[in-house]
Amino acid sequence: MTEPTKTKGGILLGHSTPHPFSLVKLSDRTSVQNLLKTLLDPLEPFFSPLKARTKLPGATAVRFDQTASEIEGLCRPLWGLSCLLAGGGEYKGTEWWIEGIKNGVDEESKEYWGWPRDNDQRMVEMCPLGFALAVVPEIWQGIGEEGQKGVEKWLGNSVNEKQMPDTNWLWFRVFANLGLKRNGGRYSQERLDRDVEHLDTFYRGDGWSNDGPEGIHQMDYYSSSFAIHFLQLVYAKLAGEDDPERAEEFRRRAQKVALDLVYYYDEEGRSIPFGRSVGYRFAMVSFWGALAYADVELPAPLTWGMVKGIVMRHLRWWQTQYDMWSPAGTLTIGYSYPNMYMAENYNSPGSPYWACLAFICLAVPETHPFWTSEEQNHWDVIPPAKALVQPGHIMTNVGGHCFLLSSGQACSYPMKGTHAKYGAFAYSSAYAYSVPPGLFTLEQYALASQLGLSDDGGEYWKTRRLSKSQLIQKNGLPVLESLWSPFPDVHIKTYLIPPVAATPNWHLRVHRIHAEGREVMTADGSFAICNERSLDGRYLDLYGTVTPYEGTSPKVIGNYDLATPEAWAPGRDGAFAVSKGAVGIKALEEKDAGRTATLVNADPNSNLVEARTTIPTLQGTIKKGEKVWYVSGIYARPKGKKEKFLDGWEKLPKIPDWLKEEIANDS
Repeated sequence: MTEPTKTKGGILLGHSTPHPFSLVKLSDRTSVQNLLKTLLDPLEPFFSPLKARTKLPGATAVRFDQTASEIEGLCRPLWGLSCLLAGGGEYKGTEWWIEGIKNGVDEESKEYWGWPRDNDQRMVEMCPLGFALAVVPEIWQGIGEEGQKGVEKWLGNSVNEKQMPDTNWLWFRVFANLGLKRNGGRYSQERLDRDVEHLDTFYRGDGWSNDGPEGIHQMDYYSSSFAIHFLQLVYAKLAGEDDPERAEEFRRRAQKVALDLVYYYDEEGRSIPFGRSVGYRFAMVSFWGALAYADVELPAPLTWGMVKGIVMRHLRWWQTQYDMWSPAGTLTIGYSYPNMYMAENYNSPGSPYWACLAFICLAVPETHPFWTSEEQNHWDVIPPAKALVQPGHIMTNVGGHCFLLSSGQACSYPMKGTHAKYGAFAYSSAYAYSVPPGLFTLEQYALASQLGLSDDGGEYWKTRRLSKSQLIQKNGLPVLESLWSPFPDVHIKTYLIPPVAATPNWHLRVHRIHAEGREVMTADGSFAICNERSLDGRYLDLYGTVTPYEGTSPKVIGNYDLATPEAWAPGRDGAFAVSKGAVGIKALEEKDAGRTATLVNADPNSNLVEARTTIPTLQGTIKKGEKVWYVSGIYARPKGKKEKFLDGWEKLPKIPDWLKEEIANDS
């Protein structure tokens, strides 16, 4: 996306005034307090007359009712406000929320929130409300005796009698009860204990909890910063005296998983986008602030300076994402810019304020080493690669970017774009994943880091969603294997092989495809990259013809002009694009001569970070009954001088001997 104009007065959002969020110079606790206030201030005009609801810009419908959407808009910012107040800070609008809570639980009020039904979204918003009551006694006191009775009924009695999804949602009921308990209100200890015990069955080992019971493989940011680990740590802090053994166990798990989670954050402050709900943006780092809040002793080699560095660099990176705001200054649904294609069916205009989880660090005392330490870079001390058994990821930080190879997790239900959010082969902090804005042709499917197969000539494409996967060792090195069938009679085995020191900008993607019952077209995509030339923002030209060290090979042709010879190259020559770094793909296997290389101009707004992208892609056709091996080299180099971006393009990665042998012996 085009960088805004920079002036002496600050960073301009396009041609308008700068958002205050981008202008706060982050250095210490006070500056982070000020950053939070730039999120809260724009909410003021959107409070209802009695302050019990907040209707934010963006009249979008969600799977729950409008009242619940507006409750969400009120309660989610409480994550930030309550942390600010619990840490001794002040905010001018605190009374808005106190008045809103009081009127929202009043059954006689015109703005009464309504009793929750089974599996009601209101239960989600009970979590920040329960947390706020637990850590800010002034809120409980401020709503008065009648308000306290209303909260007891709405927050306690109703939720304890209702069904909830068998996921991280159960933590929300725990905190509803915990908020009441901390204030002497009526609550259910029996329900609280039963929920925590059941949530413990989600634990899988190595510090990781799954977002659901057996049979689901879903370990994304909900397993760490959005819900489970975050809330385990807050529980350990708030309920540790009553439940000391479990509190200590939660701290131990956090110590273990921290050594894995540290791999998801690069030196520039970016997190690797992976999974659903990434529209919660900077909530991706809330786990790290929660470590400090829960008084966890850090495992070596991590230091509080490294933890502080992860959080502060992350917030600074988001300060550079100038297009994520509405004209009113509120957060939008999207990632680096407003984007409904990547939104879940539960993302209302108030939904992005779950991002306020990141401000748990403000509840940490200013004397804690989180605040007193100098920022450090964790990549100075941790190895550049690690295989993570539980999530099924191989993490690497080589070749200029932090990325993961994924065995193929899956959400428990087929949400919008689930194959892109969980089933892609690689996820990068530099090149975010892409979601499909439509259901016809490759341009709409936007198959970044995915293999697509079509049996209808290229209109509909099937990708990896459900798979049987495992982390294996080949000659002492980690490799991911997955078995999947996009059609009942087309069977694929995929190997994902991480970079090696000799060729750090390449990783290997290998597919053994048996088109048992039908002919299929295939499309194997690299990372998506910005499709704008630096000269004027227009689409990229043939490499080097207009702007030095920038462009594509072969030539990018307008969408759907598939018969143009200049748009194609032999698969062994590959395809690449150079703009903000370089990405590309080549066919490496000698038997893979049938594939050709091209650039797919993905439909706009498919990528999370770059609104206009192109995807170097290898395409081929497998006849009915054929077995083929596709060995693709995926190139990526996002950092350095432009003239160096393609320095590794001609130095091809070697195909491992074990793979050559398997291909040769396959009948």
